[in-house]
Amino acid sequence: MSVSADKPGNLAHAIFERFLHAGECQEVLGCFRELCQQLGLQGSGLQLYHSLKAALNYWSAKALWSKLDKKAGHKDYDQGTACASTKCLVVGAGPCGLRAAIELALLGARVVLLEKRDSFSRNNVLHLWPFTIHDLRALGAKKFYGRFCTGTLDHISIRQLQLILLKVALLLGVEVHINVKFEGLVPPTDKTGGWQAVVQPSSSPLTHYKFDVLISAGGGKFVPEGFKRKETRGKLAIGITTNFINRHSRAEVEVAEISGVARIYNQQFFQNLYNKTGIDLENIVYYKDDTHYFVMTAKKQSLLKKGVILQDKVDIESLLSPENVNRDALLNYAKEAANFSTNYHLPELEFALNHQGLPDVDMFDFTCMTRSENAALVRDYNGARLLLGLVGDCLVEPFWPLGTGVARGFLAAFDAAWMVRRWAAGTPPLEVLAERESIYQHLSQTSPDNTNKNISQYSIDPATRYPNINLQAIKPNQDGHTYAASPVTSEDVYKELLSWCQASTAGYRGVAVTDFTTSWTSGLALCALIHHFRPDLVDFDSVDPEDAVRTHQMILDMAEQELGIQPVLSSTEMATMTEPDRLGLITYLSQFYEAFKTSPEVEEVRKKPLSPRGTRGAILFLSKLQKSRNLTHKRAQDSAQKDAEAKRSCRNTEPMRERTGENSDACYFCGCRVYILERASAEGRFFHRGCFQCQQCRATLRLGDYAFDEENGQFYCSLHYPNPPSMDLPREETPALPDGDAEAAAYLPLDAGSPCVSPKEGAPSPFQPTSPAPQPGEEPGAVDDVDGGDVEEQELLAQRTGDARQEEGPRAEPQGAAEEGEESGGRRKIILTPLEKLNLSTLNLTSEAEPEPPLKPPRLWLQAAPEALPALWQGHDSWKEEEELDMQKTLEESDSEEDEEEEDEGTDLGVMAELCLDLGEEEKYSTSERTLARRAREASMKRFCRAQAIQRRLEEIEVTFRELEQQGIKLEKLLRDENDSPADQQTQWTNQLLHLVQKKNSLMTEESDLMIAVQELKLEEQQWQLDKKLRSYMNREETLKTLEDHKAEQEILAQLLKVVNERNLLIHIQEEKRLSELQA
Repeated sequence: MSVSADKPGNLAHAIFERFLHAGECQEVLGCFRELCQQLGLQGSGLQLYHSLKAALNYWSAKALWSKLDKKAGHKDYDQGTACASTKCLVVGAGPCGLRAAIELALLGARVVLLEKRDSFSRNNVLHLWPFTIHDLRALGAKKFYGRFCTGTLDHISIRQLQLILLKVALLLGVEVHINVKFEGLVPPTDKTGGWQAVVQPSSSPLTHYKFDVLISAGGGKFVPEGFKRKETRGKLAIGITTNFINRHSRAEVEVAEISGVARIYNQQFFQNLYNKTGIDLENIVYYKDDTHYFVMTAKKQSLLKKGVILQDKVDIESLLSPENVNRDALLNYAKEAANFSTNYHLPELEFALNHQGLPDVDMFDFTCMTRSENAALVRDYNGARLLLGLVGDCLVEPFWPLGTGVARGFLAAFDAAWMVRRWAAGTPPLEVLAERESIYQHLSQTSPDNTNKNISQYSIDPATRYPNINLQAIKPNQDGHTYAASPVTSEDVYKELLSWCQASTAGYRGVAVTDFTTSWTSGLALCALIHHFRPDLVDFDSVDPEDAVRTHQMILDMAEQELGIQPVLSSTEMATMTEPDRLGLITYLSQFYEAFKTSPEVEEVRKKPLSPRGTRGAILFLSKLQKSRNLTHKRAQDSAQKDAEAKRSCRNTEPMRERTGENSDACYFCGCRVYILERASAEGRFFHRGCFQCQQCRATLRLGDYAFDEENGQFYCSLHYPNPPSMDLPREETPALPDGDAEAAAYLPLDAGSPCVSPKEGAPSPFQPTSPAPQPGEEPGAVDDVDGGDVEEQELLAQRTGDARQEEGPRAEPQGAAEEGEESGGRRKIILTPLEKLNLSTLNLTSEAEPEPPLKPPRLWLQAAPEALPALWQGHDSWKEEEELDMQKTLEESDSEEDEEEEDEGTDLGVMAELCLDLGEEEKYSTSERTLARRAREASMKRFCRAQAIQRRLEEIEVTFRELEQQGIKLEKLLRDENDSPADQQTQWTNQLLHLVQKKNSLMTEESDLMIAVQELKLEEQQWQLDKKLRSYMNREETLKTLEDHKAEQEILAQLLKVVNERNLLIHIQEEKRLSELQA
């Protein structure tokens, strides 16, 4: 029976419904006050929640109570009594502050939250990790916001998220005060008193509130007194955010979002953008929510050229000050970038308005990111203790392109709640702080891949979220500011290096190391040093001491190609070795020391050649990768009339590159003096790192990711070599969209190359690059069906697999080995089927406690051998249908849990009407197609986040390099100065310089690791683009395909297999690195 409209219960229901759907902060608070007055309820905390639940028992409210009851019933909360005697003050009503307040309320604490604003006005959209979506659903998010993460959505606007959390907090009894600003703390006057807050206005009742826990979520600019901040600085990074009105029209619905695309792996898209509009970006993201939200990183020169920034200034604050920014130009810049990235399919873009009534466009600097050194501290005054904790931006300022801010903010809120629970249980303060800092160490490294996979089990207990976490990593007697141990260094690095060289070369004919000048001119000492650790690389008895320049040149080439050690001096300089060159030689030898210093005893060395350490292996791999790329480019320029055998013979007898005339002291590009610490080298040329740029677009190049033209001696980025495109893009050319559905989405050129090592033949040489032994009985078509570059690819793969097997033993044998070749050198060639290569390409080799199994390969037809593929094209409909049925079944099963969860949520008729347009578009596609699209979107987002993390770290490394270079230049000038400095002083300077060299070497190895990850991202992007193109051909009716379609289909398949091969190589180098690091 229905209740009449004039009954109090029915009126309360109506108020509650208005509360659920309120869209403004003050409206939410007003409705809640009205509801409590209508029901005659007072008080706070969980008592208020239980009173509301008893008073509102109709179907809509009961569905929400069911979810909140399930949440509150978790054992961590002890039925709401875990913190019953604790009084908390939370500063800031951002998402993280509200989320922390909810957890504290569930623990039974009295929670008061203050916020200096009275409205939620931030339209910007947040990316949500899977656990945050699950967490918000568990709090009843869809009851408050029916569009929450519907379908493939994995984001939400900040204001909508704040509204959801505010409503939950109010229902759980959190006291919320708006228009109140926190200004400081007042200590208690006696032991029985509590801590109080200084707030504005002073008339606020909060001036009398006494508490023993303060949680600060006031943002990066507000950190309570006592917390120290530290910063990480990268290159200049200027972000732009903009919001456009979303009218939810059909045209807008059909425009695909851009989960994220970065220049680091999709140069073509950004080159097209620049050619057509003059806008130069590093990345861009587009989300559809309440608004059309775009966020991008713009280059300063582009902003200056487009008139957005009026004058170039050194100081970043002055550069982006309002008086130096042309607001109209900024609006045009943002709109033009948004139009291009969506292929001009968004109709009539109109800016949404911010809280000031102005177009919602903002430009900001995130060059410098800050974080707190500690997550918590305790203040004790006259025996009254106050626990202070940080969450949100004031704990760790997020790097926005990673989409980590709200996810790590929620994790920090859980960690803070766990800390308060331990505090309330009477745990000694030092133990509480030590445990909190142990957990805090994990926060900055967390990602969906390295947190526990069972997100339904997440709670405030850190063990449910962080795999294998050690809650006692920091002991109570350790100071969190000084816990990070400094590396142990030798007091006299110079003497240590000299002693190591003497011990390693002792007993060799004609070698007597007494210094770092004349002892090394003949080349015998360096040959002996390498032979001691890698006798497989050098035939010492064949070295000719009379031809020192040639000997040194061969050593430089061999060390670079086989050990990943970059030259510091030219062969001529090493053969003459004057006193000024001594510092360069010391720097060069220190790289050998770093590579071999953890070697086993000499007897063990004789039994098995020593491989470089794991980090050095990354440099080695990049060196071989770069050599392969150069050879590939060179082969592409050879005459088309030469057959494959002639090409191979020409390549193997390629003469040694003539580099003896290079001067290491002069930059190859600018001609200025280049000091040791700022010296980099590639292709035998020495230069400043900052001068290493593409000849055409002036983009900064990095070792392992460039192209070199031997004819003109110029360096290029992969996009502009060997045929640099015109800088003028035709108006009708469409951008290479990263996520859209336009057929014009271009795939990247296969620039990663085919890593190879080709030993030079012809004249006998004392240097013997490693190569695999001939393998009898190879499967036909397993290797010979590809070009020369792929043959070398297979050889390098076999070599690397053999090396890993030598180091690890039988455990390192990869499954799926088809052939076992001769045992010479302990190496065996591995022949993989295309499906096995595809499986390997999707493996996640990051070391974690619960590795996520790779996704099932979507194309079972890749099981066929490559040589059999053409024969299958005529009749592949039957197995294609089987594949689709199997895939649909698999995907439907994988989505069943999510579908059930969304069904349990329920959706009222009003929300259904709001969503019908969006959902109508989805009905065009089957469940499997929608799930494939969702998974592709997730993979794209993950790729984008990885790219941004890599880009940020590369920029931080670049800044650190510059700091080291400045220090090194000063020391080198002091050492080269012909003054009468005491010998002790010069030794001290030399040691300091070598310490800087060690730091530089460490950064170079880290940079090389990152560049390998960049290559992997590029290959992933290529595979995604090729897969998309191939699927479009496969979805066509077979009878409608032309000969050109069949040919294009086969070409795409061949390219796809090549990309899989290249990804397979990267997997092997990563695994080899991991194994070598475990042994170190």
